[in-house]
Amino acid sequence: MSSAGTRRIQKELSELLKTPLEGISVAPNGDNIHTWKVVIKGPAGTPYAGGKFGLTVEFGDSFPFKPPTVTFSTKIYHTNVDTDGNICIAVLKPDVWKPATKIASVLLAIQDLLDTPNPDDPLVASIADQYRNDRKAFDQKATEYTKKYAV
Repeated sequence: MSSAGTRRIQKELSELLKTPLEGISVAPNGDNIHTWKVVIKGPAGTPYAGGKFGLTVEFGDSFPFKPPTVTFSTKIYHTNVDTDGNICIAVLKPDVWKPATKIASVLLAIQDLLDTPNPDDPLVASIADQYRNDRKAFDQKATEYTKKYAV
């Protein structure tokens, strides 16, 4: 990774540690500044409330010209997250990503995705169908996963 990319990562991490985002904690993975461990608290009033969801942010050699890889390390039942923790969110798509995008914006977008799943751009079509057609069953299953994996 370029020294400019590393400086950018250091600067953004420093900003997030100095002024944390509400409901989100961030730390480097040990001595590796190119991998972050993130915890997002499940938003109140959602099936994810009370849960703490771990994510891994990995900055590749092409950052900031290509988006980081962000995955959930905590199992979650969600229309936009698959069983491997991959996330389908516009801001992380290579054709949407802009080098000026701040990681804080990415984390806030993921937090917002917990509050408002997007069944119109799903990663798991069956969960999106359930979300659209049987919201009560979706909420029950998402709450069950939260209690089992995210507490």
